[in-house]
Amino acid sequence: MAELPEAWEARARPPALFRRFEFERYSATRAFLDALAALAEDAGVHPQNINFGTTYVNVTLEAAEGSEPGEAELTLAARINALYRPARE
Repeated sequence: MAELPEAWEARARPPALFRRFEFERYSATRAFLDALAALAEDAGVHPQNINFGTTYVNVTLEAAEGSEPGEAELTLAARINALYRPARE
């Protein structure tokens, strides 16, 4: 597999990419989810699992059955990173 985009981790079972995104407030979480939905539609590649709460979003990009995450998943992960505006420290 090519190099993982920043802060993403590879998971083995099932083969997937995973990242947690943290936000200061729900409005930022909601804006990220809306932007993520539009990005996935544009890319034609959709996360298999999105789990979220008030101030976080977990995104899982699974590979096609029986394979490792490929260029489509890695590219989508990098594009998702570009949407993210982290919570202020």
